[in-house]
Amino acid sequence: MKVTIDGIEIDVPKGTTILQAARMIGPEVAPPAMCYHSKLKTSGGYCRTCIVKVTQGSAANPTPMPKPVASCRTEVMDGMVVENFINKEVLEARKGVVEFLLINHPLDCPVCDQAGECKLQDLGYENGAASTRYEFKRREFEVIDIGDKIKLHMNRCILCYRCVKTADQITNDRVHGVISRGDASEISTYIENVIDNDFSGNVIDVCPVGALTDKTFRFKQRVWFTKPVDAHRDCKVCSGKSRVWLKGEEVLRVTARKDQWDEVEEFICNSCRYDHKKTSDWVIEGPSPVNRNSVISQNHYEHLNQLKLQVLKQQKALGFMPLDKKP
Repeated sequence: MKVTIDGIEIDVPKGTTILQAARMIGPEVAPPAMCYHSKLKTSGGYCRTCIVKVTQGSAANPTPMPKPVASCRTEVMDGMVVENFINKEVLEARKGVVEFLLINHPLDCPVCDQAGECKLQDLGYENGAASTRYEFKRREFEVIDIGDKIKLHMNRCILCYRCVKTADQITNDRVHGVISRGDASEISTYIENVIDNDFSGNVIDVCPVGALTDKTFRFKQRVWFTKPVDAHRDCKVCSGKSRVWLKGEEVLRVTARKDQWDEVEEFICNSCRYDHKKTSDWVIEGPSPVNRNSVISQNHYEHLNQLKLQVLKQQKALGFMPLDKKP
């Protein structure tokens, strides 16, 4: 099946969603997504940040869809034409979605442990407005512990449902979910239960904002002052493939590895996450791949060659003369 996204055509198998097709092309056309996670069944369709405009439904029926659609839930049709970043209507609609997501979100990035790796920060910077039009009181919740090592900041939650689906699909006993309805909806445990199972820490990794944080890493260090490395260990519960965050020789935290879409590659157990905080516990494979545009990449010198190539391309495009050829 052929689909065209922002002028780029690609062949995809039947059943592929627009978002998946866009990601096959690359980040230059892929819409942002806060609630979708490729490894979680039935995820997506909640945040609406991945909306796109379908200007041609298919080759058989070229009628455009009247409104922007959620690309994570809309399957590709043969001959479909989709517009994302090149469509002003989509950009304006996404800007409105971001404004709604930020209505109740506190401006506490300076004290939030998620700062520097927060997808909502990126989304707000790229698609948000400079100021809010919301004049009413924001909803407020107390910070609570929903597990021995998990802190819940409900004020920051955007109700993406990722943590609920993670607990539901990779653990045997989910004890938390969304309670109440409408504006009163919140993530909570059932009758003051606590999240306590071998894979409970993964709800922290899948959270795209700072709503669920690791109590063992709380206020310890800013991520851009740490060095993330890929490492592994022999583990009987999970694959043992993790990302270890170092400060010198000190292991500050252990997380699951994530791909370029900020999605967990393999879920890890709590033993790997919390009980092995020494470098001698791990086999270090090398520096983790970090996007050069991320603040975490500062002082990570593996990006120098990539940066040099980009600068040379920009200089060539601008007509700069190489230093060795100047008269």
